[in-house]
Amino acid sequence: MTKCNPANERVKRKYLLFLKVAKGRGQELIDAAAAAIDRFDEFNRRKDFKAYHFEQARAFQSYLARSTNARTGAPLSASTVNATLAALKAFFTWLADQPGYASRIKYSGAEYFSTPGSVSRVATARRFKPCATLDDVRAMLAAIPDEGEIAKRDRAIIAFAILTGARDKAIVSFRLKHVDIARKLVHHDPREVHVKQAKTFTTWFFPVGDDFLRVVVDWILFLREQKEFGPDDPLFPKTRVAQVEHLGFRAVGLDRAPWANANAVRDIFREACARAGLPYHNPHSFRNSLVQFAYDLKLDPEAFKAWSQNLGHESVVTTFSSYGTIAPARQGEIFRRLSDKPVSRDVLLNADPLRQFVDQIQHAAG
Repeated sequence: MTKCNPANERVKRKYLLFLKVAKGRGQELIDAAAAAIDRFDEFNRRKDFKAYHFEQARAFQSYLARSTNARTGAPLSASTVNATLAALKAFFTWLADQPGYASRIKYSGAEYFSTPGSVSRVATARRFKPCATLDDVRAMLAAIPDEGEIAKRDRAIIAFAILTGARDKAIVSFRLKHVDIARKLVHHDPREVHVKQAKTFTTWFFPVGDDFLRVVVDWILFLREQKEFGPDDPLFPKTRVAQVEHLGFRAVGLDRAPWANANAVRDIFREACARAGLPYHNPHSFRNSLVQFAYDLKLDPEAFKAWSQNLGHESVVTTFSSYGTIAPARQGEIFRRLSDKPVSRDVLLNADPLRQFVDQIQHAAG
C-alpha cells in the first residue's frame, strides 16, 4: 500500500467536515464519500491532489470497469460505480474552490468523473421490487412461535413495521413515549429517534388490519404492566444474553437497553421469512408493501397525499418513484382492462384535430 500523502489527508478531513457541518450530511453518506475518495487516492498512488489531471479521472473510470467486488468476485455493480464517481465529482468540484487548489484544478476537470451514460441509466433505473403482501406479513407473524417475551417482541416488531412503515433504524430507537396507542400514531422526533434526514413528522397507523394493531398493543401493555417499563425505555429492547451452566452464552430474556444498530431487526425478518417459506423481505421493503396496498385501496389524490406524508415524504413524487413502481403483471392487467373499453364517439370525432396537432409539432421539430 502506498504511503499516505499528508496534504491529501488534510484536505480530505476538511471536505468531510464540510459535508457534515455545512451540508448536514448523515454519517453513512460521509463514510461512503470518504471511501470513494480514498479509493481514487490509492489508485492514483497518493499523488498530491494539486497535480490532478483529467486523464487521471479517465484512467480511474477504466479501473472501476475492470474491478470486482472483494466479497463476491463479481464485477462492480453499476450503482457502485455511479456512486463512487458521483462522490469524486462532488469532491473535486469543491476542491476547485479551495485555497491552494483553485489555481490548479478547474471545475471542468471534475466533470470527467461523470458516470458514462449507459452505466448511469442502469444504476438509476427504477425497477419493480417484489415485496410482501399483507397475507405474507401475517404468515411471518404466524411462523414465530408465540412463546416467551423474545418471541413476543419479534412479532411486535414485524407488526409495528407494517403498521407504521418505519425504517429499521427508527424502529430500534423508538421509546415508549413516542407511541400514542389511544390516537394510533407514532412521533418521529429526530432529537431521539434515528430519522432519515432528521425529519420531524407524525405517522398514523396505516389501516392494514386490527390483527396487527392487537399485536403491538399487547406488546406495549406487556412492557408497561409486566416489565414495568417507563416512557423513556426502548419500545423494542435488545435481547439479554447470559452464561448458562453447561450451555455457554444464551438468550435469556429482554434487556432494558436498546439495540446499537438495526442488524438484529433484519435478522428477525430474515428468520420469520424463512420459517414462513417466503423469500427474504427486509424491513424497508414494507414501505413498498404499503404503497402497493394504497393502490389496492384506489385512494383519491388527497388521501394518497396523506398516505405519502405518513411515510415521511414531502412530495408524492418520492412515493411514486421510489416505492410505487407497479408490478409488470399488474401493469399488463391494467392495460388489458383499458383496452377492453370501447373508444368513445368524442374521441373519434376529435381524432382529426389531434392528428393535425401532432403534425404541427412534427413540422416545427423538423
